[in-house]
Amino acid sequence: MRLKLLVADDHPLVVAAVRMSLSDAPDIEIVGEATSGQEVLPLVGRTSPDIVILDLRMPGMDGLRCLELLHERHPTVKTIMFSGSDDTAAADAAFARGAVAFVQKTIDPADLAAIIRQAVAGNVLFATGNVASTAPVESPWDLTPREIEVLRALAGGQSNKQMAREFWLSEQTIKYHLTNVYRKLGVSSRTEAVRQAYENGVIENPVLRTEAITT
Repeated sequence: MRLKLLVADDHPLVVAAVRMSLSDAPDIEIVGEATSGQEVLPLVGRTSPDIVILDLRMPGMDGLRCLELLHERHPTVKTIMFSGSDDTAAADAAFARGAVAFVQKTIDPADLAAIIRQAVAGNVLFATGNVASTAPVESPWDLTPREIEVLRALAGGQSNKQMAREFWLSEQTIKYHLTNVYRKLGVSSRTEAVRQAYENGVIENPVLRTEAITT
């Protein structure tokens, strides 16, 4: 089943970025775009989306007020609140008004499709754009920064639940990233993935680091 998505944001670049990040998601179709709060409800009535990505701050009617009316008039439509900040008070306000996710605009674009799927499935998500402070790593497998973060956490022995908590993602999203990592590395287990990453210098091998310190 294809998920019908409506995007409401007054910044064309944000809308374009959403479109691009979902270009490889054949199960998600953008059925409408709104650039102001007043446009959202009529457009929802015309396009019948499954889910709406709604900017927190828009001209005419702010996102929270729009969310209230959307939840009241179209209770079956799920709403992801999109924000330029990770303000927990704004997130609490959004969840209190019926949002199923509060997503920071600085998230890894590769996470967006999985977040939408999880939101439609009924999982409440608070996703920030936290990224590792380390410099980008050259990888022979074209891994995304998030996938490298997951690999590092994997090497540190973290479980899916621990990674989900650290990165503010659902466990299903972590599994999605792991599946991509395994596919790109051509492996089928955590142990093989970590070994490949060590051998190719994508992540630092703690054994080699310890040897370097002691010699």
